[in-house]
Amino acid sequence: QGQLVESGGGLVQPGGSLRLSCAASGFTFTSYAMSWYRQAPGKERELVAGISSIGGIANYADSVKGRFTISRDNAKNTVYLQMNSLKPEDTAVYYCKASRTRSYWGQGTQVTVSS
Repeated sequence: QGQLVESGGGLVQPGGSLRLSCAASGFTFTSYAMSWYRQAPGKERELVAGISSIGGIANYADSVKGRFTISRDNAKNTVYLQMNSLKPEDTAVYYCKASRTRSYWGQGTQVTVSS
């Protein structure tokens, strides 16, 4: 059974940076596209960024383009989300997702951007 475990969330001031990590186990990581979603209170879960299985193609939500970078280390079965120039509206629970013929979700990690 596949498992995803996120880490790296926390409280940061506006303009600050965080790096989220998502460690995968129980499935063939290199065969899965990976993505990060987020869900703010009272809002629907939304796609933040995605990366192809080999890592050559990445896509981003317009709201984070130029500020966030998704990457993956297939040797470590880990996907990352580097978040720079954070804004209060980036506050949300961030989830990692693995996608192929089936999907796996992590439990989420809280990111709070506040002064």
